[in-house]
Amino acid sequence: MEKPKYYISTAIAYTSSKPHIGNTYEIVLADAIARYKRQRGFDVYLQTGTDEHGQKIQLKAEEKNVTPQQYVDEVSSELRRIWDIMNTTYDRFVRTSDKEHKRKVQKIFKKLYDQGDIYKGKYEGLYCTPCESFFTESQLVDGKCPDCGREVEVASEEAYFFKLSKYQDRLIKYIEDHPEFIQPESRKNEMINNFLKPGLQDLCVSRTSFDWGVQVDFDPKHVVYVWIDALSNYITNIGYDVDGSTDEFKKLWPADLHLIGKDIIRFHTIYWPIILMALDLPLPKQVFGHPWLLMGNDKMSKSKGNIMYADDLVNLFGVDAIRYYLLHEIPFANDGTITYDLIIERINGDLANVLGNLVNRSISMANKYFNGSVKNKKVSTEFDADLIEKVNSLATKVDEKMDKLEIGAALDEIFEVLRRSNKYVDETTPWTLAKEESEKDKLETVIYNLLEAIRVCGLLLKPFLPDTSDEILRQLNINDYTEAYSETNEYNTIEPSPLFQRIDKEKKLAEIEQTK
Repeated sequence: MEKPKYYISTAIAYTSSKPHIGNTYEIVLADAIARYKRQRGFDVYLQTGTDEHGQKIQLKAEEKNVTPQQYVDEVSSELRRIWDIMNTTYDRFVRTSDKEHKRKVQKIFKKLYDQGDIYKGKYEGLYCTPCESFFTESQLVDGKCPDCGREVEVASEEAYFFKLSKYQDRLIKYIEDHPEFIQPESRKNEMINNFLKPGLQDLCVSRTSFDWGVQVDFDPKHVVYVWIDALSNYITNIGYDVDGSTDEFKKLWPADLHLIGKDIIRFHTIYWPIILMALDLPLPKQVFGHPWLLMGNDKMSKSKGNIMYADDLVNLFGVDAIRYYLLHEIPFANDGTITYDLIIERINGDLANVLGNLVNRSISMANKYFNGSVKNKKVSTEFDADLIEKVNSLATKVDEKMDKLEIGAALDEIFEVLRRSNKYVDETTPWTLAKEESEKDKLETVIYNLLEAIRVCGLLLKPFLPDTSDEILRQLNINDYTEAYSETNEYNTIEPSPLFQRIDKEKKLAEIEQTK
């Protein structure tokens, strides 16, 4: 039977500078969802990459005295290095400076122009260079850019415009008819009430004040502006072409999920759907605007000097510890917080105490009492039924949370069973049972139950903590991939090895301070 397809994308990262941990959160989140879907039998395609054109890139390249292409090659390569450090399993890494992408964007622009959706005019407005966006007076916040808070300047230039207003009513109806299209719900309400219902202005889709971009082939002094260039990556890189698309495109489109930051939700739920409507293509099934990761209570920014980078954090704490923190600590709909203190607390509390301690002491007891070979002797205690019921219902609970993209809550379900397993050790007191020869079969059953709970939790942790999951299953020395309690497994030659070491918080913070 053919596997059902699942196409998930991140937003493509802007190549103006090295990505910080907040940027990195998105690819880790996408990877966890992709790995989970693969585990569930889907044929998954995960796309990520870099957005490489625009005035800001051109200016940064000039400052460094390199060409824009050299500049984006360096940043894109650094970004890919970090995505790889975080153990992410993307299927394609796209770049908007690729020739094939640029050729297809030119054809998309020409098609929209030929059918009357794009026209030539003049733009006059208040322009923010870092955001590469024009704003009206009413959109400014305290006279500054509503997105980044920087100064804006009056600008005027000839430009091509896209008739957003033509598709406005059709998009409102689509969003109202497809309540799952924009998630979370609060983002959907914001788009309808703040942007769509007040009325859309036509969108500026070309620029003449810089030349680092995709040239409008029929009017070469214009470059195609970011909206059509960057957003089109979701279709150009899977084989869309105005003159005839590939089988890959027909198989993969529409995307099942665009995973993006909440600050760019307008572009993905208004501009992008309207571009697709104009191209007569189906809309993505869902756009999820995830929250931000804040440094303390502040948004990360170079000017504030409060940036953390993923590679530095991995060097300090390890890949899976950082993956766990990102996936667990950022709620479904609210911003999350990251500090060194909180990372250490989470590693010591959840990863070392709950997970590491359970695995280590359970396997150690199997070795101590049964030379690492354990079978189910089926001599139950009064505490077995509750533990086994929790193990057996775990996969369903994880599924329910993951289907709603509540990744942190899915992890909570797994750790709830790990905590219950630790409690089971305290309830059954294996060290007491070990003193009585007549209790030997009961003791073996208790340890068997613990190993089964660890096996199921280890298997379900795979999308989130892939290396840790592999290590747990290696230590158990078993190839049973069922996600429920089995009465008939046999554990042989199993050996413990610490998964996560407790961290001396004061010592570690002092060490971090010295390296700053």
